[in-house]
Amino acid sequence: MSIPKFIETEEKAVKAELDNILASDFENLSHQEALRLVLSCIDLTTLEGSDNAHKIEEVCRAARQFKSNGTDIPNVAAVCFYPPFAAQAKGLLKDTGIQVAIVAGAFPSGQSPLEVRLAEVRYAVEQGADEIDMVISRGKYLNNDFEYVSNEIREHKKACGKAHLKVILETGELPSLGAIRHAAEIAIDAGADFVKTSTGKIPKAATLEAFYVMLLAIKSHYNRTGEMIGIKPAGGIREAEDALKYLLVLEKVLGAKWMNNKYFRIGASSLANNVLKAIMTKK
Repeated sequence: MSIPKFIETEEKAVKAELDNILASDFENLSHQEALRLVLSCIDLTTLEGSDNAHKIEEVCRAARQFKSNGTDIPNVAAVCFYPPFAAQAKGLLKDTGIQVAIVAGAFPSGQSPLEVRLAEVRYAVEQGADEIDMVISRGKYLNNDFEYVSNEIREHKKACGKAHLKVILETGELPSLGAIRHAAEIAIDAGADFVKTSTGKIPKAATLEAFYVMLLAIKSHYNRTGEMIGIKPAGGIREAEDALKYLLVLEKVLGAKWMNNKYFRIGASSLANNVLKAIMTKK
């Protein structure tokens, strides 16, 4: 089997459907309610080579202080860091309800031996990670080695233990919307709790088109099995109005059951403050 491709008419259909969705509005949410929901679904992220204990402390402090801006203002869902900071973050966020998400498994390239990648995942979980964000081996996928990709996800899932597994497809490195949907299907079938668009480490990060076809994969799986899989767009989502577009598409494709931080996350660094500013401006 080779990588499936969307023909041009299918890609046009996706764009047309997105245009229709974006011309509509939320079913039962005001603009303010939608903004607050977005804030509650953010994974507040720093993934830089310059990250250090002081930076992690700053991000964790910020993560738990959003609700101090008003009784109706939520905190973010999680923080997202590299593995060395898992234990520190877990301690700083104790009893807050904010999850500790850790990128592991040779993020962002995935280009390490599988056992090395799995060891990193096990380390992160032992250090307190509630969630693991792994990357698939895009090189293997592009070489049509879908069995390897499926197996690596299953092995990462085992290494996670009780931690939730988010599987990053790095959609900007996949050749078509058809390939993105296919990779999402592989991840879901292999045990992903979430599928995620991007690492944020390449120029082409999250897009609404990629997000939409990943939602279709989740919807198909749910219709077949009754199992709900989460989704996380990440990379390049900075403005509140852009985040609202993702939430609106989520509602129109999957419905209200997915509109919470158990099944929807947005990975971002500057977005949270921009959403808070939008909320406070309209109060």
